[in-house]
Amino acid sequence: MATEQEKIKDLVKERYGARAERVINLAPVEHDHSNDSNCGCSTDSACCGIEDNDHAMQLYSEGQLAGLPAESVAASAGCGNPTALAGLQAGERVLDLGSGGGIDCFLASQQVGPTGQVTGLDMTPSMLELARANKAKLGIENVEFVQGEMEKMPIPDSSVDVIISNCVVCLSPDKDAVFSESFRVLSPGGRIHLSDVMALTDEGPSVSSPEDWVSCTAGAEHVDVYRDRLVRAGFTDIEFTSEQADYMKDRAERPATNTAGYKVVAHKP
Repeated sequence: MATEQEKIKDLVKERYGARAERVINLAPVEHDHSNDSNCGCSTDSACCGIEDNDHAMQLYSEGQLAGLPAESVAASAGCGNPTALAGLQAGERVLDLGSGGGIDCFLASQQVGPTGQVTGLDMTPSMLELARANKAKLGIENVEFVQGEMEKMPIPDSSVDVIISNCVVCLSPDKDAVFSESFRVLSPGGRIHLSDVMALTDEGPSVSSPEDWVSCTAGAEHVDVYRDRLVRAGFTDIEFTSEQADYMKDRAERPATNTAGYKVVAHKP
């Protein structure tokens, strides 16, 4: 019998896999506005059809989106723009947790250049298929996509300089494992730059069903809890900065969700 954690992971995989399939098949979506979880962390209007780029336009500049495959833009389901302030340098090795259709990997690849390397990690086969197709369209060589879970990464020790992630850690039912693994794969002096959804109260959101996990709500934790997990994993110099996109504002105003977007930076000594 599946555990609660396994049920959550399976539902996340199912929903984000369906999102990728809709983009791959260029299918518009009839969205049920009574259930925000149908399209993950994104806004109601950005619902997985090939022309749906409203969500991405709230998070990325026109310059960043220019030249990217429409499919990578349409598949975007994040809550921030982790590459914008990550200060990526030429030659750095970057790991993107929950890389989806590849949008943040492609932006990172431009910053680290041909001497750098970007690895996208995702547990959903159809998202990996979409990301690899997008990579082929761009014809870039310094990006690869790997299947795996962020709680148990198929990545060697101390092999990464920077970890980025966009509204994905909040989906994990085992965040301690995510941060422990992140610390393991980072090289000494490495850092994480995460965009994530966090609870605005100590109690957290009052919803807790697997469906609410998929919508990036039930798994959101207060900043203090998040920080404690990072400290236990070994991280130092931890910073939190509000990163509130317009579509997130209604979440903060609803008692049941009461969440907000944050940028998280932490370092491995």
